[in-house]
Amino acid sequence: MSGRVVPVILLSLCLTVGSVQSQGSSQDAFIIQYLERRLAQMEERLNQCEQNTVSVTQKTYDLSSEMRGYLSSLSVLRSEVRSQVDSMSVRVDRMERELEYLENKIPAQSDIEMEEALLEQQIKAAELDQLKKKAKIKVDKDCSSALSQIKSLKIVKKTGDTYGSWFKDPSEGSAKVYLLSGIHNNTLLEYVSLQSFTERTTTPPAKVVQLPFQWQGTGHVVYNGFLYYHKADTPNQILKVDLLNGTVVDSTLLPGAGRLPVYSLNPNTYLDLAVDELGLWVIHADPEYGGNLVITKLDKGTLAVEYTWDTQCRSRDAEGAFLICGTLYVVYNTRYGGRSTIQCLYDIHDTIHSNESPVMFFPKRYTSHSSIHYHPGDKQLYAWDDGYQTIYKVETRRNDQVNAE
Repeated sequence: MSGRVVPVILLSLCLTVGSVQSQGSSQDAFIIQYLERRLAQMEERLNQCEQNTVSVTQKTYDLSSEMRGYLSSLSVLRSEVRSQVDSMSVRVDRMERELEYLENKIPAQSDIEMEEALLEQQIKAAELDQLKKKAKIKVDKDCSSALSQIKSLKIVKKTGDTYGSWFKDPSEGSAKVYLLSGIHNNTLLEYVSLQSFTERTTTPPAKVVQLPFQWQGTGHVVYNGFLYYHKADTPNQILKVDLLNGTVVDSTLLPGAGRLPVYSLNPNTYLDLAVDELGLWVIHADPEYGGNLVITKLDKGTLAVEYTWDTQCRSRDAEGAFLICGTLYVVYNTRYGGRSTIQCLYDIHDTIHSNESPVMFFPKRYTSHSSIHYHPGDKQLYAWDDGYQTIYKVETRRNDQVNAE
């Protein structure tokens, strides 16, 4: 019995020892895995810490560089301020010396009164000179005609662009007709007569004159063989061109003109030149005068300004204007085209007043005009009507007859 028990005990001991060894191996593996995980976590944290350290170091370096830049700028500014302060100090010293010098040189009160009296005399002399110029315009020409009505309409031809200008030379003995098509061009056509202009086959052919500079708008005139026009790309330069050789013989700048279109319905025309019985004129609009029209009398030879009048006629809704014996007649319309009317006039002689004159209608033709030119010899208006060259016959009377009516 005892012999059988001993092997059993030995077998049990072996099994127990094996189980203990197996349990010990499992615990060791678990501990090793735990330690490996902890080491991995520590390595990850160390890497993160290293990255944060690098980032902080870079930011610190950048901030240091920026601060050094600011300090350098402040140093430069401090030097500039110091230099300006020194310069200001020198200027103050100089000003004090100049003030002291001026205090010693101030004239006596009697000298000031004499200078004021002299200035007042000069102003009065200038005003008197202007009045003499105005009176000279009245005396030199015996012109007492005034427009009473626009009688008839004649369509002469259709040629050229929608916008343009055509007219005759109003100088005595001239029958030539001139055509300038478009608002920007430098080609002028000259016809020997109105009949030659109206013929389909012109004989002799029209003379082509190439101008040295392009024109602006439609406000041109020919007077005594010279073309007067607004030079393109300039606000207010007027050229005088000899049509015999196409050369510029004179030019002028019209002060205060060219800042807005002379007529709101013709926005491309800033200076409108005109001729009447008294000579050469230019019409423009003045924004400082409420956009109303201004007329200026020019010397046809030198283009010098003789006198300027501010009128009460507005440029809004106007399409054109012309002068007869020094009286401005302004033509109004709508922007859609309609029957043109004369609703405002200005007489430089102050014998006709706009509020006493009735509205005058053009003959029934519902359209618009890009230019209107009066011929004092023919007593006709030469108008450009949407590409049609049109003539209006006008009737004039003496000023006293108009006033009596």
